Amino acid sequence: MAQALWLQNFIAVYSELSTDNLMSLEKIYHPDIEFVDPIHRVHGIAALLDYFSHLYQQLLSCDFVIDHILEAEREAAVYWTMTFRHKQLNGGAPISVQGHSRLHSKDNKVVYHRDYLDVGAMLYEHIPVLGSIVSAIKRRAAK
Repeated sequence: MAQALWLQNFIAVYSELSTDNLMSLEKIYHPDIEFVDPIHRVHGIAALLDYFSHLYQQLLSCDFVIDHILEAEREAAVYWTMTFRHKQLNGGAPISVQGHSRLHSKDNKVVYHRDYLDVGAMLYEHIPVLGSIVSAIKRRAAK
């Protein structure tokens, strides 16, 4: 089965996404997009573009590698590895986080996008003092 056009477009945009081309998100997201991640929930394309613009201002780089895709009719699960460099985290060194996105399409665009990822691995573990606490909690929970 050939991959749906909306999903092909999503993968193409995220494979090239950077601070220089955030407007390309308009090509893949429906005007009524609902975007949810572990930290925020935004509705509508204007709010999504503002959210991404704010996020990417703090990044030195951000790359997505698509690891696996499951597709059924108008929805998909996209498993990915994100590697980013943040101005204030990990001394600007790369941080890699695995996650996945649940996507629903409407009118050949993504109308619902929910990200699942470990926020501790992405953010909290790289903040001085807090990182030590989060790591200690994870070690204790693993016992």
